[in-house]
Amino acid sequence: MIARGGKCSIGSDLKMNNYLLGNPIGRPQACVFFVDNHAVLEIGTNLGISSAAIIAHLHISIGDNVKLGGGVCIYDTDFHSLDKANRIDPLLDKKFTKRLPVVINNNAFIGAHSTILKGVTIGENSIIGACSVVTKSVPPNEVWGGNPAKFIKKLS
Repeated sequence: MIARGGKCSIGSDLKMNNYLLGNPIGRPQACVFFVDNHAVLEIGTNLGISSAAIIAHLHISIGDNVKLGGGVCIYDTDFHSLDKANRIDPLLDKKFTKRLPVVINNNAFIGAHSTILKGVTIGENSIIGACSVVTKSVPPNEVWGGNPAKFIKKLS
């Protein structure tokens, strides 16, 4: 985990598959939690995670009993300004980079190699199919998948 002056809290019962020499259900990389200056990463109890990257530049909140499949990426930032003139100057680039909170509610399951982008809320009990790119919020009790992720069905 890397923290640069931000705040990170992790609940009990964290289950992490984290193999540098190869992860049977993820990628051959370690889990990375990056919390930038003044950012917040909150993780509830009983998180299952495998070779994931969680990058907080503002605020990421992960509820209880969440499962993150191998290679999942969660970003609350664009990392760089979308304006080419701002990207030339490092100070302007950082100043004009968009950041929006990410919320993953209780009992959600994010399939392997999916990416959750800034501003997204994943509703309670929802499932994201493997290799999805989630660009908008998912209501509770739904299955979404694809690139970009779209509604597939309601859960009973």
